[in-house]
Amino acid sequence: MSLPASLAIVDVETTGANPVSDRITEIAILRVEHGRVVERWSSLVNPGRTIPANIQSLIGITDEMVADAPPFPALAARVREILSDCVFVAHNARFDYGFVKNEFARMEQDFKAEVLCTVKFSRALYPEHHRHGLDALILRHGLTCKARHRALGDAEVLWDFLQKSEAAFEAATIGDATGRAMKMPPRPAGLPEGTLEGIPPTPGVYLFFGDGSGARDLPLYVGRSVNLRSRVGAHFAGEHRNGKDARLAQQIRRVEWIETAGELGAQLVEARLIKERQPLHNRAPNRNDEVTGLRLLANRRKPPIFERVRLSGRDPLDWGENLYGTFRNKREIDNTLREFAHLYRLCPRRLGIESGKDGACSAFQTKRCAGVCAGRESGAAHDARLAGALAALRLKPWPWPGPIGIRESRPDGSRTEIQVVDHWCLLGSVGNETQLAALFSEPPPRQFDVDAYRILSRWLAVEGHRQQVIASPPPA
Repeated sequence: MSLPASLAIVDVETTGANPVSDRITEIAILRVEHGRVVERWSSLVNPGRTIPANIQSLIGITDEMVADAPPFPALAARVREILSDCVFVAHNARFDYGFVKNEFARMEQDFKAEVLCTVKFSRALYPEHHRHGLDALILRHGLTCKARHRALGDAEVLWDFLQKSEAAFEAATIGDATGRAMKMPPRPAGLPEGTLEGIPPTPGVYLFFGDGSGARDLPLYVGRSVNLRSRVGAHFAGEHRNGKDARLAQQIRRVEWIETAGELGAQLVEARLIKERQPLHNRAPNRNDEVTGLRLLANRRKPPIFERVRLSGRDPLDWGENLYGTFRNKREIDNTLREFAHLYRLCPRRLGIESGKDGACSAFQTKRCAGVCAGRESGAAHDARLAGALAALRLKPWPWPGPIGIRESRPDGSRTEIQVVDHWCLLGSVGNETQLAALFSEPPPRQFDVDAYRILSRWLAVEGHRQQVIASPPPA
């Protein structure tokens, strides 16, 4: 066995990566019978919507070029005729196949074909190489592309690659690679064909949606990864599927994603979206508007010895000095104080976690309180131990005199983001230093968010990450 006798080598250019919401702007098909091209066909396609500027720049297809082109329904019969009784061949094939299938679905027509992915085919034949994108194949095999990122040019390159590969290996090897390249990837039944393949292999955040009430989809899950395509696919790979992933596979109907330049940006976006969307399968977020810090009041003879300071949404410069902790609710405060009382022989009554006014507390009776409630030690001595315990919870001081930018860039330079931060408050995200300078000169109000604080403080605690910091210039 070698390559299938009848092949349709397909390439589509599109308005974006989502086969459900985006549209085809150009399609090319080479029909191959028994090793010979019997038909070459291509056409621009009017997508019925604006092509994003970055896509126009990448592929060279503009709104003006497709304005008078036929829409897909006008081409559908011709497309179906050329593809009939052929194996559908494409690079990252489920992407192209998903777009064609969804274009037919919008016409309430079904389309099915066997699919051969040339990315998988290349991996099977050349496992010693790590990169199997079309540009890598062109360079590695000395292929010639007359029109890169145009449908017919890319389809011609794939045919050249298949011919060179078939000439370089025995039929049995080609047959084994073909079988592996035609294996269907795992995919939830309710997710449209090609969706997973359209997800980029970049850092970012992904969102799963199910059927909701009315016109709104139900948010199911928000996650992040340094490789979105790999991570989303892992949710549905049988050998890795856990109970939650199995439930997601049954419920999921749609995937969205947001690309970022790196891991920090993904963490910040993920935290924001979980609060905003409150997806069904994420841990329920705590209410950030209740986040509180504690300030120890000096020289207090009787409780309360703490002042509680609301943190959420406020400017950290308005908090004052000696603030401890970022507690999400009263229960978290009480649990922390109980632990301190046990570890440092503190008085639960003076801490405000046991009721009563006069006499020794219950902990003193069991020798777990040093006796401030029974006159055995001074309030100052008790509170000095408490202050020592609280020191580990002191909010980290801001290490810079003003706002900073934290730069993240992809290794290939395709995307840069600068997170702008001041006193642990995220002020925004910009794409270059010109925008950064503008935000430095007119920063928005600082508003504290505990999730952003925890993400940023952990990130900046890593010495290597501090090399990415761009400090604001000192005031003139």
